[in-house]
Amino acid sequence: MIAVSVLFAVSLASGSVGTSPGSLAEAVRSYTANYRAAPTASATADAPIPSFTRQTGLACNVCHTAFPQLTAFGRRFKLNGYTLTGLQVVTAGKEESQSLKLAVIPPVSAMVQASATQVKTAVPGTQNGNVEFPQELSLYVGEAITPRIGTFLQLTYDGAEGSIGMDMADIRYANHAQLGSKDLLYGVTLNNAPAMEDVWNTSMMWGFPYISSGVAPMPAAMAAFDGRLAQQVAGLGAYAMYDNLLYGQFGVYRSAQQGGAHPPDGSSEDVLHGVAPYWRAALTHDWGASSVELGTYGLSVQMYPSGVTGPTDRYTDLAIDGQYQQSIGEGWLAAHAIWIHERQTLNATFAGGGSANSFNTLDVVRGDATFATPGRVAGTVGYFSTTGTTDAGLYGAMPVMGSATGSPKTAGLIGELSFMPWLNTRFGAQYTLYTKFNGGTTNYDGSGRSASDNNTLYVYTWLIF
Repeated sequence: MIAVSVLFAVSLASGSVGTSPGSLAEAVRSYTANYRAAPTASATADAPIPSFTRQTGLACNVCHTAFPQLTAFGRRFKLNGYTLTGLQVVTAGKEESQSLKLAVIPPVSAMVQASATQVKTAVPGTQNGNVEFPQELSLYVGEAITPRIGTFLQLTYDGAEGSIGMDMADIRYANHAQLGSKDLLYGVTLNNAPAMEDVWNTSMMWGFPYISSGVAPMPAAMAAFDGRLAQQVAGLGAYAMYDNLLYGQFGVYRSAQQGGAHPPDGSSEDVLHGVAPYWRAALTHDWGASSVELGTYGLSVQMYPSGVTGPTDRYTDLAIDGQYQQSIGEGWLAAHAIWIHERQTLNATFAGGGSANSFNTLDVVRGDATFATPGRVAGTVGYFSTTGTTDAGLYGAMPVMGSATGSPKTAGLIGELSFMPWLNTRFGAQYTLYTKFNGGTTNYDGSGRSASDNNTLYVYTWLIF
C-alpha cells in the first residue's frame, strides 16, 4: 500500500521549543558539533536540535515547516539516524562507548486521515461524494534503539483496501568523521521504497500533494520512480553528507513483496530480476533563514511483469530536482520542482501483447509553491505534466481509465488551502483541474468522457497524536 506518511508522525506536538527563523545555519552547525562530540547526550529544552517530539521534548516546528516538509533541522536529524533523545533511557557500558541505550517507554504515536471526494462527473456506475473515515489510520514507532541506530516504522490500515499492512520503514545507522578539516556525516539505511530515505520534498514519496484522494480517477501512466516499488521491496544503501554541502547515496533494492506467494512464483507480479540500483546526489546550502537544494536521482529496474522466469521489462529513470525554503517573519515560503525521464524497454510486455512498442519513453514534470502565514494558513499551487510515447497497447481505450489515442499525456493544476490550528493538526481543501487526461481533452477514453470530468474536489482532516 502507498500512504502519505510523515517523519513528523512520531514526533507529537507536546514540546514547546522552536527555532528562530534566522538561526537555521547556526543551529545545524551546532547540532553537528554536539552530535560528533557527544553522541550519547540527551536533548534539552535550551538545545535547539530536531528530534521526534516525544523523544526529545522539542516542538514539531523544530523539524517541520508543516508536516511532512522538513526544515534544515529535520533533514539533519533524519540523516543522523533519528538518534538524539531526551527520554529516560536504560544504558549499559561506559559513557563514551555505551553498549545499550534504550528508551524506558518507546515513543509511539498515531495518525488518522478522513476525507470526502467529489468528482466533477461521477464515474459511471459509482456513487459520487465519497467519504472515507478513516482514509488511513497509522501506528508509528520511531526511536533511537542504540546510540547510532534509529528507526521509523509505520503500520497502516487503508480504508479503501480494508486491510492492515506494513507502510513505510527506515532503519538507519549514522556516524561522523573528519575529511580534511570538514565534517563528513555518513550512514547506512535499510528501507522499503526508493526515496523513502530522502530528506528533501521533491519526490512523489515526500512531495506535493502530501495527501490526496484514493478514489478519484487517476492517469494511466506512472514512472517507476513515483512509487511503483513502494512497500514491495527491501533496499540497503549507504549515504554521506560532506560539510552540509554535498550529499551522495547509493543503494540496491530486491523484491520483498507483501502478501502473495513467498518466495515469489509463477503467480507473482512485478518481481525484480536481481537487484535495482538507486542513486542520489545533491548540492545543498543553508544560510540565514533560507535553504536551497539542487540534485539528481536515478533508478534502474528490471522486472518480470508476471512470474519469475522468462523475458523482463526494464525501466531506467533519471531525475533532476530542486527545492527552495525561506522563512518570512513567522511565516514561510517553499518551492519544489522535479523532472523525470524514463526509458522503458518492454521485452516481456511486448512479447505478451501488452504493448504496441518494445521501447517507450515517459517524461514527468511537477512543480509547486507554498506560502504560509504566521497563523499557519497555507496556500499551495502545483503543476503536473506527463508526456510519452504513444502506445495503443499499453494505454488502450477503455472507459474512464483508458486512452482513445494511446497517448499517456496528462496535465493540470492543483490548488490547496490548508489550516493548522495546532502543529499536529491540518484541515484542508484541494482542487485538481485537468487540462488533459490520458492523451485528450474531450472524449479522451473513447467513451465520451472529457478530461475536465475528472476534476476533483478533495476535503480532508489530518491528525497526528
